[in-house]
Amino acid sequence: MTTQTGELTYRRVHHAPPELVFDCMTTPEHLAHFWGPAGTTTPVADITVDLRPGGVFETTMVSDADGSTHTMRAVYVEIRRPELLVWVEADVEGGMRTTVTFVDLHDGRTEVITHQTNVPAAYLSAQARAGFATSLDRFDAYLAGLDR
Repeated sequence: MTTQTGELTYRRVHHAPPELVFDCMTTPEHLAHFWGPAGTTTPVADITVDLRPGGVFETTMVSDADGSTHTMRAVYVEIRRPELLVWVEADVEGGMRTTVTFVDLHDGRTEVITHQTNVPAAYLSAQARAGFATSLDRFDAYLAGLDR
């Protein structure tokens, strides 16, 4: 049985320059502060970033409510600091591909466009999309609190 897949695109403007936004999304010590939807934590010890094509990107989110875990395993396909990150999650049926584009707005802000293809039906639900949005909210709050 084949599960229907689709595409998702998220856009968010962050009040930080592209280099900082990129570094926050590729450094475990930063990722631990915002990776995952509200109600989860991602311990820095459970984040692997081997930032090179063919390198591993892995995170394990822990539910604050019951301690259950969800691990995301991906392989980087393309990296261009600070403009582009591309990874593929081979464990997800169809190999979900995430492309993150960082657009310098030339005023200290960065538009981040996250485009996903081969997205499993479960990730297309309103609840899953809302969870992803809370992760973006957490990222905004984290960036706002950084001493620049």
